Amino acid sequence: MKWWPALLLLLACKEIVVPEAPELSLVSVNPTTVTAHAQPVEVVLHYRDAQGDIGEADADAYSLWMRDARLTADDGFHLPPMTPADPNGGYLELDISGDLVVQVPPLFLLEEGPFETTTLTFFLEDRAGNRSPSVVTGTLTIQDTVQ
Repeated sequence: MKWWPALLLLLACKEIVVPEAPELSLVSVNPTTVTAHAQPVEVVLHYRDAQGDIGEADADAYSLWMRDARLTADDGFHLPPMTPADPNGGYLELDISGDLVVQVPPLFLLEEGPFETTTLTFFLEDRAGNRSPSVVTGTLTIQDTVQ
């Protein structure tokens, strides 16, 4: 019966799985009704990355991507490295989380009419090429500047 406590301990241990891809969730969107060409939209996203490899030193490299549902191409946003530099090169591997405040430039109307609606889809890509699952805003209304 001396093996009984060891068996219980073994059964109680669970393998800890560390996700490779960053995690992303939507915190808020404000405002949800805007005037075309006039008002930016502020989107707050919460991120977590177990390896901390989010962001690029190169200002021309993008880590956060957004797609307006009315368009076919993504827009990229630069994020600087989120972890400190490692004295031995590269960046430290740290479990990080926080909020990103994204100022989406003023939206515009694609068609003629008094208003259009759209959604914005975001995903985060780390330096290893892992992508977070996408998050989608609720419906945004874009009003014509002439009312």
